[in-house]
Amino acid sequence: MLSVNCLKVITCALIFNQCFGFFNQPQKSHEHDDCFCQLEGKIDECSCNIDTVDSFNNVKIYPRLQSLLVKDYFRFFKVNLKRPCPFWVDDGGCAMRYCHVEYCEENAIPVGLKGERTASNHNKFTAGPESCNEHQDLGYLNKTISEKAQHDMEKWAAHDDALDNFCIKDDQGEGAEYVDLLLNPERFTGYAGESAHRVWRSIYLENCFRPKETFSFNPYIQAAKLNNMCLEERAFYRAVSGLHASINIHLSAKYLLSGRNGLSLKDPNGEWGPKLDEFKRRFSPELTNGEGPNWLRNLYFVYLLELRAIAKAAPLLERENFYTGDDSEDYDTKMAIKDLLSVIKKFPEHFDETTMFRGSKEAEKLKYEFKQHFRNITRIMDCVGCDKCRLWGKLQTQGLGTALKILFSGKFDYDGSGKLVNKTDMQLQRNEIVSLLNAIGRLSTSIYKLDDFRQMIR
Repeated sequence: MLSVNCLKVITCALIFNQCFGFFNQPQKSHEHDDCFCQLEGKIDECSCNIDTVDSFNNVKIYPRLQSLLVKDYFRFFKVNLKRPCPFWVDDGGCAMRYCHVEYCEENAIPVGLKGERTASNHNKFTAGPESCNEHQDLGYLNKTISEKAQHDMEKWAAHDDALDNFCIKDDQGEGAEYVDLLLNPERFTGYAGESAHRVWRSIYLENCFRPKETFSFNPYIQAAKLNNMCLEERAFYRAVSGLHASINIHLSAKYLLSGRNGLSLKDPNGEWGPKLDEFKRRFSPELTNGEGPNWLRNLYFVYLLELRAIAKAAPLLERENFYTGDDSEDYDTKMAIKDLLSVIKKFPEHFDETTMFRGSKEAEKLKYEFKQHFRNITRIMDCVGCDKCRLWGKLQTQGLGTALKILFSGKFDYDGSGKLVNKTDMQLQRNEIVSLLNAIGRLSTSIYKLDDFRQMIR
């Protein structure tokens, strides 16, 4: 029998053989470069290579998104961060000052975003000038709506919303407020422990598809077992896992650098930057039971999924005015969107959503389960104990949910000649557009930052 030491040597050799970079510069230490050992070759369930995505994103997409997302239309996100957790008593929280969200002052919100119509002011009859008042009785149209009719319309809207949407939206009603995303960047806040772990456990164990013949209290599915699931189930897991990986990269890339110049979590003037040890802790094979590199691969999968959704929604986005009340900025935003879409359309190997949910009643049932699982995940975001983490969790899950709506609701589909089946069905609310573009912005940033960590390791 082999000794323990021999087994260790063989295991190390296998890891070295799987990963790139070790043989080019053998004289240097690359003990943790194995975080990136799966980041080559074709992306699972897709036709393009990781190197292609790296080049396309880092050179063409990332810089365009960085300049677009600082525009007023995309920096103000309306959200309700005060809804109670619907699944358990929320005993978690974050006492750090960096968990706090800065809300917008009324005068800071662009005037165009304040002008949202409501039933109360839209349905009032307004008399014209005196010369017209003489004859207003003849042409009077009663535009008032009864309370019961209003209630019925709200029920119909909620029903339609439930049919099409993959996420629970909370940008209307009491508690919804505008947040300036530039004043509340996503970064490490110190939020951790059982409260944070319970959120992700609930997402993976109760709201992700899992191999039917096995069940484990480990929330993560080993990459080797994904082949025991159907395409749609694998896609769901990879999308959620890729989003999780992206969030972990953000927290590692903007980590509070305690120990540098005496800074700590309690310091009011925190300084953030990349923390290599934190990145290794979250993704190295040694600390993730060998799965960390696979989670990074899933980041590329969800990136391609959301990129395809934006390409599919291009006709709608091209005719959107992106109105904020500032004519000059609105024009710049519209031109920046057109430029971004022109680049995205030229990407040769988009994710192909037409391979999913095909054919049978069983496929429709699976799509319904797919949608319900993801709607639950958006509700779990109300259980995040750190306000800033809750903000970015809500925005990114809504962005992914909007992408799933575009890909699978049927409202954005084309016929065989490349024409939209029904242009009137293609609709997105402002918050959906804002979350979709910010979500792809976060994924794009994660892929860009991966290259920084790769260079730091080497």
